[in-house]
Amino acid sequence: MSQGKTTTDHEAIRKWVEERGGHPATVKGTETGGEHAGILRVDFDPKEEKLDTLSWDEFFEKFEEADLAFLHQDKTADGKVSRFHKFVSRSQQ
Repeated sequence: MSQGKTTTDHEAIRKWVEERGGHPATVKGTETGGEHAGILRVDFDPKEEKLDTLSWDEFFEKFEEADLAFLHQDKTADGKVSRFHKFVSRSQQ
């Protein structure tokens, strides 16, 4: 059985995402006031139409504003690279 890990470390999150071909993103239409990124996602190739790409700076600014943690899995139960992840409240850690 593969274990999930939770982190708030920006470099660890960026490394995990980029190693899997992902990019920081937000769900289109969820931004508020032109200043807030909206609902955060990781977009893996091929690009999803409903997502807008963010810079890492924008992504982590929203990540911190929302007091999130990154729950992720490195390997699947059969040892393959996993893309399983989700954003959780830091109070749920």
